[in-house]
Amino acid sequence: MIPFFVQIKCQLGKSYQVANKLAEAEIASEIYSTAGDFDLLVKFYVDATTDIGHFVNEKVQTIPGIQDTRTIITFKAFQA
Repeated sequence: MIPFFVQIKCQLGKSYQVANKLAEAEIASEIYSTAGDFDLLVKFYVDATTDIGHFVNEKVQTIPGIQDTRTIITFKAFQA
């Protein structure tokens, strides 16, 4: 499984609705409310064969109330 994060900027007053829709869709591993330029930080896992760009475009950005997204792909650099 490949982990990645998406920062989500919601339309005004829609953060909780977007977070609930993500939770209901059961596609996110973790959902956090954040302060700053983006309203939510969401962690996803996909199979290695899944195209992350298509996943975000088709499964995340189509949720009503989302205004903008920023995808963050991580690299395993350290052993924990």
